[in-house]
Amino acid sequence: MERKQHYQKKERTDIIYGIHSVIEAIKADRELNKILIQKGIQKEVFNELREALTGKHFQLQFVPAQKIDSLTSGNHQGVVAFVTPIEYKEIETLVDQMLEEGKKPTILVLDRITDVRNFGAIARTAECEGVDAILIPSKGSALVSSDAMKASAGALNRIPVCKTDDLKNSLFYLQQSGLRLVACTEKSATPLYQVNLRGSVAIIMGSEENGITQDLINMSDIKAKIPMRGEISSLNVGVATGMVLYEKLRQELYS
Repeated sequence: MERKQHYQKKERTDIIYGIHSVIEAIKADRELNKILIQKGIQKEVFNELREALTGKHFQLQFVPAQKIDSLTSGNHQGVVAFVTPIEYKEIETLVDQMLEEGKKPTILVLDRITDVRNFGAIARTAECEGVDAILIPSKGSALVSSDAMKASAGALNRIPVCKTDDLKNSLFYLQQSGLRLVACTEKSATPLYQVNLRGSVAIIMGSEENGITQDLINMSDIKAKIPMRGEISSLNVGVATGMVLYEKLRQELYS
């Protein structure tokens, strides 16, 4: 009679669990993508965590116990934190440094791209096409996780990723620093190939569901759309990003 094999659950390497471990990570200023807190957590545990989070800006999410149980078999005490595999950069510092060195930065701005694998694939394309940095909002966006790292084929180890609590304010800073804001949106009447993408630019790509936030479109210097003939009204954002970045590189190399 064949004996059934029992497989032990493989623990994830991108999480920290347990109240004291998470608090120590917070105090040590470790890069954390988000913290999951079990709904109905003990009041004393929550107060201890809240005290450690004072003045911090981590993304918090309250979830059922089953969600946290599915992540680890360890004694998590209702608290799990996701550790980012990279160190996020400050977009202001990074751009200032590039400009001081005489570079013409190309920044790719991802407005509410939530699919982790899409994000990783976009980062791979961005690295191939010579993008200097990627800028993302700290909330409502896919962050750099182990899945994103895999999808990027190592690109996220090579291209700086900057995270901001106020995307509009960060874009205003880039604008004031001499970068033109280019919004890729179907709301534009100007086809992409008629737009000058050379030089210092911040190219904004929006979510597949809602596109670019209207406030960001309004403040953009240039609005362009990708010409299409088919009946489907939108492209996958990863494909669209590749087309826009290729057009920029084509203009700079061949025209």
